[in-house]
Amino acid sequence: MNDPLIAIVDHDEAIRAAVDSLLRSAGYRSVVFASGIAFLDSRDKHEIGCLVLDMDMPRLNGLEVQRRLAEMDYLIPPTIFLTGNMGKLCEKALKQGAVAVLRKTCSHEDLLNAISSALHPRRT
Repeated sequence: MNDPLIAIVDHDEAIRAAVDSLLRSAGYRSVVFASGIAFLDSRDKHEIGCLVLDMDMPRLNGLEVQRRLAEMDYLIPPTIFLTGNMGKLCEKALKQGAVAVLRKTCSHEDLLNAISSALHPRRT
């Protein structure tokens, strides 16, 4: 398959399941991980076209996952952060190149639009 694989990394099982179901119903391929550590340990990280990443995970937050990917010399895929707390880390994520930072309560349309933007960036 040439369709991009979207990784969903969130410690909340209900969020993982809901985002996975949404993406699959929209025609995307997706894979889920319960933690940043599980994602970093996976073989799937090599083929990820977009990363939907929980900002507020225990042990490793979303920014720490990105930092570890960089330390491992991986090209960090376009990243959309999901969070329940729109604080200073969100500003930092955007400064570090996140495509979007969305509340976990965002609309399906907002998440799908962010994923579309991540997969098909506009060239200027």
